[in-house]
Amino acid sequence: MKKAGVVLLVGRPNTGKSTLLNNLLGRKVAITSPKPQTTRFPIEAVYEDERGQIIFIDTPGVFAKVEDQLGAAINEEATQAIQGQADVVVYIIDPTRKRDQEENRTLGLVRKLSAPKILVVNKTDQAQEYLADYAFLENEFDTILQISALKRKNLNRLFDAIFKYLPVQKPLVKTDDLVQPALNLDSKLYIAELIREKAFLNLREEVPYTVHTVVDEISERPNGDLYIRGRIITTHDRYKIMIVGKSGAMIREIGMATRKELEIASGKKVYVDLTVEVNPHWMESV
Repeated sequence: MKKAGVVLLVGRPNTGKSTLLNNLLGRKVAITSPKPQTTRFPIEAVYEDERGQIIFIDTPGVFAKVEDQLGAAINEEATQAIQGQADVVVYIIDPTRKRDQEENRTLGLVRKLSAPKILVVNKTDQAQEYLADYAFLENEFDTILQISALKRKNLNRLFDAIFKYLPVQKPLVKTDDLVQPALNLDSKLYIAELIREKAFLNLREEVPYTVHTVVDEISERPNGDLYIRGRIITTHDRYKIMIVGKSGAMIREIGMATRKELEIASGKKVYVDLTVEVNPHWMESV
């Protein structure tokens, strides 16, 4: 009989959890950027092969210091996801950066879990200046692996380790009708997340954290082109000016980057119509 189970991907912000999820699946389901708060809610996605089925849960990074309602909400989402039922925990560390309070807080949550734990040392494609800081973890985990999520190095070994610890049982979800592996993302939410990713990558340091994105319409025109109408919502007029950019240059750049990725993924011509709104209270409703 095959194996199946829930696998948590856990780590402090920017350890490469979402990059790892995308490359384990062989398909992009989670947005990525070098900035914290890129992942704002847990992403659930299914993987299957001849050995069985894995439900991955990519958890947001836990912040040591929360400065707004959004940060508090992300911490709550992350904590609840980590404390949920899991068959295997994959704890991802980034030894290119010093350990900090975020690491300590996340590790404290992981230590409370009884499921088998795999320690994943990520970013082996870079100089691991602070690897020695994590030596104390060697006896706390069932398996330790060194990988590069970005370069897809040793992901096969990670799959082997995960399936080793999963229980023998029937699949947890039916996948016959799934068009993509994400279980909690519909088309509008996925494209909204994609727009937010492009905003994170293009905007100045402080602006992305004020941004929320919504897709109001996805439609196919008679000629087969896809039309997408979306909104970028921010908290202040000064941020709106930055998002729009001089003569609309920045909003066009965000829309163009979104369009290019969707055209590659869909094989269709895509038109992205973006507007920018100001709502000082949007964080209260997310």
